[in-house]
Amino acid sequence: MINVAKRLESIELSQIRKMFEAKPEGAINLGLGEPDFDIPENVKIAMKNALDEGFTHYTHNMGMIELREAIASKLKSDNNIKTNSDSVMVTVGASEALFITCQGLFQEEDEVLIPDPGFVSYTGCVNLSGANPVFFDLDFDNSYKMTVEDIQDKISSKTKGLILNSPSNPTGAVMDKKDIKAICDLATDYDFTIISDEIYEKIVYDAKHYSPGEFSDNVITINGFSKSYAMTGLRIAYLAGNQEIVDELLKVHQYNIACASSISQIGALEALKGPQNYVKNIVNEFKNRRDLITNRLNNMGLTCSKTQGSFYVFPKVNAIDENKTKFNDGIDFANKSLDAGVVTTPGGAFGKNSVNNVRMSYATSFNEIEEAMDRLETIT
Repeated sequence: MINVAKRLESIELSQIRKMFEAKPEGAINLGLGEPDFDIPENVKIAMKNALDEGFTHYTHNMGMIELREAIASKLKSDNNIKTNSDSVMVTVGASEALFITCQGLFQEEDEVLIPDPGFVSYTGCVNLSGANPVFFDLDFDNSYKMTVEDIQDKISSKTKGLILNSPSNPTGAVMDKKDIKAICDLATDYDFTIISDEIYEKIVYDAKHYSPGEFSDNVITINGFSKSYAMTGLRIAYLAGNQEIVDELLKVHQYNIACASSISQIGALEALKGPQNYVKNIVNEFKNRRDLITNRLNNMGLTCSKTQGSFYVFPKVNAIDENKTKFNDGIDFANKSLDAGVVTTPGGAFGKNSVNNVRMSYATSFNEIEEAMDRLETIT
């Protein structure tokens, strides 16, 4: 018998990783959300130079002051969030930012509103904080965009937080400004904190991204460099919010991490200060891939909602035409697609509302997506 904390009983390992680890030789991976691009050349050079100069020691717990100032400037110019370097903390990826925010804000008997479908880490981080996740359904017919009506009936005296993710993983939905503003008003009226996961902020196609932090002080904004600059393995991100709250979150960060990697912080600083053509180019490429995968899936009878951001599609797979093969649910489809040599993620990983969906990432090459669609046609 092993002795582990009881709170771990409600935590499951990610189905995304399970499917990835089950990948047979020669399979095309549409399961992981990792851009296939190399990091920007100027970022690479800056990190090499820092390494040559011996910049391999601890930084300030909150992160390098130059980087925090650059992030604060970015938040003002890009997102109209009025902040300063003392209200910004550099973290080891957006995952750490989410974890320490939940640890610092929530406790037993608190309730945190979580979208269904929503990213797998949200429920795990809330459960680990001791709080209770309260799920609200997003509507396929509204392209899975979160609306103020979706959450109104879920708010109670125990509501302490709401996790908002736009552009969304896994659905690719981008929220409308009016709903973001209305939800911010609810956060003020009912005194709960919005945790705004904006890691896909720059990967937007046919819409405009708005940050809740523009409209409310009751917001912790989480963002980073993994998706827009393909810096996934460098594990570098940040959170920003009310300075008094960030000072409290520092307690969790300090005893858990101490500080983010010095070399990764140099890379993040260069990514912000350097030319942004890299981001524009990869977004254009993602848009081409989105159009390819969406058209191919729709032609197979796999119904996709409109995808306006991130690099995922989230089709329903049990709604095939009568003359074609049907699937029991997302797990059935994912298993059959794996047999065909394509890794996908069952929608149930993202919530009970999504058991008949699968998530596919188009963060791999155009040619690999074409080949993956050819393989999926053999099972549909």
